[in-house]
Amino acid sequence: MYRNCYWLVLFALIPLSGFNTKSDLYNVKLRAASIDVDKVFLLIDKSDYRLYLYEDVTLRKIYKVVFGSRDQSDKLVQGDRRTPEGTFRILSKRVDNRWSRFLLLDYPNENSRAKFQHYLAAGKVTANADMGGGIGIHGVEYGSGIRDNYVDSRINWTLGCISMKNADVNELYDILKVGTPVVIRR
Repeated sequence: MYRNCYWLVLFALIPLSGFNTKSDLYNVKLRAASIDVDKVFLLIDKSDYRLYLYEDVTLRKIYKVVFGSRDQSDKLVQGDRRTPEGTFRILSKRVDNRWSRFLLLDYPNENSRAKFQHYLAAGKVTANADMGGGIGIHGVEYGSGIRDNYVDSRINWTLGCISMKNADVNELYDILKVGTPVVIRR
């Protein structure tokens, strides 16, 4: 029985390891035609400032990202500049004059609202607090002097969104569809 489990685990890990080295996954160019967009999901890890693009169980690309605050804890209220944690979906996509592309997440969703109610009940936020909204994935803000080096240097600057280099968000924009799952964790 253990022998069968060993092979099952080995075969399960092969698609995750792939044939690319980790550094190759920063530089590979993705095209929508080369990916099954119905199998794509994003994993954003706040602790390592990375966005991982998976197709089914295969890691296809790694992007560098930054957030709003150095405080990596979960978003509590509007204005705290924290990035929310949980499972979301891309609600809409748009070309944006400020940030090149904007991929709006469905924050707050049902789970976010439940967490917020828990924070209220626990006294972590005041009764008149607003949980905010308008969280998304976008490029850097060239008009304000914010450039790609902010992402490379891990300089958090947003109000709680996920920011990436403009070329990277443009690539994502062309690949992702409305409804793509996005998991944000610490």
